[in-house]
Amino acid sequence: MKVKSAEFVMSNSNVTNCPKEAIPEYAFIGRSNVGKSSLINMLTDKKSLAKTSGRPGKTQLINHFKINDSWYLVDLPGYGYARVSKRDKKTFQRYITDYFRERKQLVSAFVLVDIRHEPQKVDLEFLEWMGENQIPFSIVFTKADKLKPNVIERNVQTYIDHLLESMWQEAPNYFITSASKNIGQDEVLDYIDLMNENFKKDNWADFI
Repeated sequence: MKVKSAEFVMSNSNVTNCPKEAIPEYAFIGRSNVGKSSLINMLTDKKSLAKTSGRPGKTQLINHFKINDSWYLVDLPGYGYARVSKRDKKTFQRYITDYFRERKQLVSAFVLVDIRHEPQKVDLEFLEWMGENQIPFSIVFTKADKLKPNVIERNVQTYIDHLLESMWQEAPNYFITSASKNIGQDEVLDYIDLMNENFKKDNWADFI
Protein backbone atom coordinates (compact mmCIF):
# COMPACT_ATOMS: atom_id res chain seq x y z
CA MET A 1 0.00 0.00 0.00
CA LYS A 2 1.14 3.53 -0.77
CA VAL A 3 -0.13 6.39 1.38
CA LYS A 4 -1.35 9.04 -1.03
CA SER A 5 -3.19 11.20 1.47
CA ALA A 6 -3.14 11.57 5.25
CA GLU A 7 -5.11 14.21 7.08
CA PHE A 8 -5.86 15.01 10.68
CA VAL A 9 -9.61 14.73 11.36
CA MET A 10 -10.20 15.19 15.07
CA SER A 11 -9.02 14.87 18.66
CA ASN A 12 -11.33 14.06 21.52
CA SER A 13 -11.52 12.44 24.94
CA ASN A 14 -14.77 10.51 24.50
CA VAL A 15 -15.09 7.45 22.29
CA THR A 16 -18.72 8.31 21.51
CA ASN A 17 -17.46 11.41 19.68
CA CYS A 18 -15.16 9.47 17.36
CA PRO A 19 -15.95 9.48 13.61
CA LYS A 20 -19.12 7.58 12.74
CA GLU A 21 -18.02 6.33 9.31
CA ALA A 22 -18.13 2.59 8.77
CA ILE A 23 -14.54 2.31 7.59
CA PRO A 24 -11.74 0.29 9.22
CA GLU A 25 -9.38 1.81 11.74
CA TYR A 26 -6.12 0.84 13.38
CA ALA A 27 -4.99 2.09 16.78
CA PHE A 28 -1.36 2.76 17.67
CA ILE A 29 -0.44 2.67 21.32
CA GLY A 30 2.62 2.12 23.49
CA ARG A 31 4.53 3.10 26.55
CA SER A 32 5.37 6.78 26.73
CA ASN A 33 8.39 7.80 24.62
CA VAL A 34 8.44 4.57 22.61
CA GLY A 35 8.53 6.50 19.32
CA LYS A 36 4.86 6.34 18.39
CA SER A 37 4.57 9.74 16.72
CA SER A 38 7.77 9.17 14.73
CA LEU A 39 6.47 5.79 13.56
CA ILE A 40 3.14 7.28 12.45
CA ASN A 41 4.95 9.99 10.51
CA MET A 42 7.18 7.37 8.89
CA LEU A 43 4.27 5.15 7.87
CA THR A 44 2.38 8.06 6.29
CA ASP A 45 5.43 9.82 4.77
CA LYS A 46 4.40 12.98 6.61
CA LYS A 47 7.11 14.54 8.74
CA SER A 48 4.77 16.31 11.13
CA LEU A 49 1.40 14.54 10.88
CA ALA A 50 1.73 13.38 14.48
CA LYS A 51 3.48 15.78 16.83
CA THR A 52 6.76 14.38 18.17
CA SER A 53 8.25 15.36 21.49
CA GLY A 54 11.08 14.36 23.76
CA ARG A 55 8.69 14.79 26.67
CA PRO A 56 6.80 11.57 27.53
CA GLY A 57 3.03 11.86 27.69
CA LYS A 58 2.65 14.32 24.79
CA THR A 59 -0.35 12.52 23.28
CA GLN A 60 -3.26 13.09 25.63
CA LEU A 61 -6.32 12.56 23.43
CA ILE A 62 -7.75 10.10 20.91
CA ASN A 63 -6.44 11.40 17.58
CA HIS A 64 -7.95 10.30 14.27
CA PHE A 65 -6.10 10.60 10.96
CA LYS A 66 -7.82 9.63 7.71
CA ILE A 67 -5.57 7.73 5.32
CA ASN A 68 -6.18 7.45 1.57
CA ASP A 69 -9.74 8.56 2.32
CA SER A 70 -10.52 4.93 3.18
CA TRP A 71 -9.29 4.08 6.69
CA TYR A 72 -8.40 5.69 10.00
CA LEU A 73 -5.11 5.63 11.82
CA VAL A 74 -5.75 6.31 15.51
CA ASP A 75 -3.07 7.74 17.79
CA LEU A 76 -3.89 6.87 21.40
CA PRO A 77 -2.39 8.24 24.63
CA GLY A 78 0.67 6.38 25.84
CA TYR A 79 0.66 4.32 28.99
CA GLY A 80 3.34 3.96 31.63
CA TYR A 81 5.80 6.59 32.68
CA ALA A 82 4.24 9.78 31.31
CA ARG A 83 5.11 12.89 33.32
CA VAL A 84 1.53 13.68 34.18
CA SER A 85 -0.50 13.63 37.37
CA LYS A 86 -2.08 10.46 38.75
CA ARG A 87 -5.49 11.96 37.99
CA ASP A 88 -4.53 12.50 34.34
CA LYS A 89 -3.13 8.98 34.08
CA LYS A 90 -6.46 7.57 35.26
CA THR A 91 -8.26 9.76 32.72
CA PHE A 92 -6.04 8.55 29.86
CA GLN A 93 -6.55 4.97 30.98
CA ARG A 94 -10.30 5.46 30.76
CA TYR A 95 -9.94 6.83 27.21
CA ILE A 96 -7.96 3.74 26.27
CA THR A 97 -10.22 1.10 27.83
CA ASP A 98 -13.40 2.76 26.56
CA TYR A 99 -11.95 2.99 23.07
CA PHE A 100 -10.91 -0.65 22.85
CA ARG A 101 -14.12 -2.00 24.39
CA GLU A 102 -16.56 0.14 22.43
CA ARG A 103 -15.03 0.99 19.07
CA LYS A 104 -16.65 -1.38 16.57
CA GLN A 105 -14.67 -0.02 13.61
CA LEU A 106 -11.39 -1.14 15.16
CA VAL A 107 -9.81 -3.89 13.07
CA SER A 108 -6.54 -4.19 14.95
CA ALA A 109 -4.24 -2.41 17.37
CA PHE A 110 -0.50 -2.00 17.04
CA VAL A 111 1.25 -2.10 20.41
CA LEU A 112 4.66 -0.45 20.22
CA VAL A 113 7.59 -1.87 22.19
CA ASP A 114 11.17 -0.51 22.31
CA ILE A 115 13.30 -3.32 20.92
CA ARG A 116 16.36 -2.19 22.90
CA HIS A 117 14.97 -3.25 26.26
CA GLU A 118 14.07 -6.51 27.95
CA PRO A 119 10.33 -7.15 28.45
CA GLN A 120 8.92 -4.40 30.65
CA LYS A 121 6.22 -5.09 33.25
CA VAL A 122 3.98 -2.25 32.03
CA ASP A 123 4.05 -3.58 28.45
CA LEU A 124 3.40 -7.15 29.50
CA GLU A 125 0.47 -6.10 31.67
CA PHE A 126 -1.05 -4.16 28.80
CA LEU A 127 -0.62 -7.07 26.37
CA GLU A 128 -2.26 -9.34 28.92
CA TRP A 129 -5.20 -6.92 29.20
CA MET A 130 -5.55 -6.91 25.41
CA GLY A 131 -5.59 -10.69 25.34
CA GLU A 132 -8.09 -10.99 28.17
CA ASN A 133 -10.41 -8.55 26.39
CA GLN A 134 -9.94 -10.30 23.02
CA ILE A 135 -8.64 -7.18 21.27
CA PRO A 136 -6.76 -8.13 18.08
CA PHE A 137 -3.28 -6.66 17.98
CA SER A 138 0.22 -6.88 16.58
CA ILE A 139 3.43 -5.95 18.38
CA VAL A 140 5.56 -3.30 16.69
CA PHE A 141 9.18 -3.33 17.84
CA THR A 142 10.55 0.20 17.42
CA LYS A 143 14.04 1.77 17.16
CA ALA A 144 15.60 -1.21 15.35
CA ASP A 145 18.24 1.09 13.86
CA LYS A 146 19.85 1.32 17.30
CA LEU A 147 20.88 -2.36 17.32
CA LYS A 148 22.83 -4.79 15.17
CA PRO A 149 20.80 -7.46 13.30
CA ASN A 150 21.89 -10.32 15.54
CA VAL A 151 20.91 -8.36 18.66
CA ILE A 152 17.53 -7.51 17.12
CA GLU A 153 16.88 -11.18 16.44
CA ARG A 154 17.94 -12.15 19.95
CA ASN A 155 15.84 -9.47 21.65
CA VAL A 156 12.73 -10.29 19.63
CA GLN A 157 13.11 -13.99 20.36
CA THR A 158 13.57 -13.24 24.06
CA TYR A 159 10.35 -11.22 24.05
CA ILE A 160 8.36 -13.86 22.19
CA ASP A 161 9.70 -16.64 24.42
CA HIS A 162 8.67 -14.66 27.48
CA LEU A 163 5.11 -14.26 26.16
CA LEU A 164 4.82 -17.95 25.31
CA GLU A 165 6.09 -18.95 28.74
CA SER A 166 3.85 -16.60 30.67
CA MET A 167 0.46 -16.06 29.06
CA TRP A 168 0.18 -16.97 25.38
CA GLN A 169 -0.45 -20.24 23.58
CA GLU A 170 0.93 -18.83 20.34
CA ALA A 171 3.07 -15.83 19.54
CA PRO A 172 1.34 -12.58 18.53
CA ASN A 173 1.97 -11.17 15.08
CA TYR A 174 4.87 -8.69 15.14
CA PHE A 175 6.84 -6.21 13.06
CA ILE A 176 10.36 -4.79 13.36
CA THR A 177 10.57 -1.08 12.59
CA SER A 178 12.74 2.02 12.61
CA ALA A 179 11.21 5.42 11.98
CA SER A 180 14.54 7.01 11.07
CA LYS A 181 15.48 4.29 8.55
CA ASN A 182 11.99 3.51 7.20
CA ILE A 183 12.37 -0.09 8.33
CA GLY A 184 9.07 -1.95 8.42
CA GLN A 185 7.03 0.65 6.55
CA ASP A 186 6.01 -1.63 3.69
CA GLU A 187 5.35 -4.59 5.98
CA VAL A 188 3.00 -2.69 8.29
CA LEU A 189 1.15 -0.93 5.46
CA ASP A 190 0.76 -4.14 3.45
CA TYR A 191 -0.67 -5.85 6.52
CA ILE A 192 -3.18 -3.03 6.96
CA ASP A 193 -4.06 -3.27 3.27
CA LEU A 194 -4.79 -6.98 3.68
CA MET A 195 -6.94 -6.32 6.74
CA ASN A 196 -8.85 -3.64 4.84
CA GLU A 197 -9.72 -6.15 2.14
CA ASN A 198 -11.01 -8.58 4.77
CA PHE A 199 -13.03 -5.75 6.32
CA LYS A 200 -14.78 -5.17 2.99
CA LYS A 201 -15.47 -8.87 2.46
CA ASP A 202 -17.04 -9.19 5.89
CA ASN A 203 -19.51 -6.38 5.10
CA TRP A 204 -18.89 -4.73 8.47
CA ALA A 205 -20.74 -1.64 7.31
CA ASP A 206 -23.99 -3.63 7.66
CA PHE A 207 -23.75 -3.81 11.44
CA ILE A 208 -21.77 -0.78 12.57
